[in-house]
Amino acid sequence: MTPEQALSSANTRPWPLPDSPWVMTQVWRKLLFAHWPIAAEMVRPLLPAGLALDTWDGQAWLGVVPFQMERVHFRGLPGIPTATRFAELNVRTYVTADDKPGVFFFSLDAGSLLAVLGARALFALPYYHARFAIEIAAESDIIHYRCERQGSGRRHAAFEARYQPIGPVHLAQPGSLADWLTARYCLYTTRGGHLMRGEIQHASWPLQPATAEIVRNTIAEPAGIRLPATPPLLYYSERLEVVVWPLRAVHR
Repeated sequence: MTPEQALSSANTRPWPLPDSPWVMTQVWRKLLFAHWPIAAEMVRPLLPAGLALDTWDGQAWLGVVPFQMERVHFRGLPGIPTATRFAELNVRTYVTADDKPGVFFFSLDAGSLLAVLGARALFALPYYHARFAIEIAAESDIIHYRCERQGSGRRHAAFEARYQPIGPVHLAQPGSLADWLTARYCLYTTRGGHLMRGEIQHASWPLQPATAEIVRNTIAEPAGIRLPATPPLLYYSERLEVVVWPLRAVHR
């Protein structure tokens, strides 16, 4: 899929595309959505001012999302060595401001130090440099994914899982929980004490049911969140192209 094809699928959005030029394209590969229901009272105090927690039937959801980032390009520029293809893992919840539901990231770990520094500077996102190891079993398509955040002490965190798709590709039904968790077209962050929104565009997620053996998972603990011991809700997606716009202030 090209950026133009991603943009042509804008009828999936609940509001129009931004009227300014997009600045970046990315391809997300071999992605696992692992989601846990979590008490809203645990998550709400961790959000910046101006953001409302988005809930499903009164329940907050916390997502741990490992994947591989590929073909990262700024508009009109060639790829930057060491920052066009790398592993990434994010910890996210769901929020809304001005009736625009989106994603709030507690952390994003990436295997490229250059990408970490760039994303922190340009998009004010809480990126961390991490060591990754990804192995894919050719005979079974099982992905063995390991992430170890660099550093020590309170910020140290790790994730290790073996996961794979186990069913056919489908698009989430509008109004379903799967659609609510994945059909998000902006992210929120703060810069200099101001709430910021970053618009993104993508086609509807091609989802597959998945299975996962999670060996280690402390990735949300530095944010002050301890995940429940219950099994997560799992979806897999092989590939999705994303178009990104620069941050804009959310006026309150």
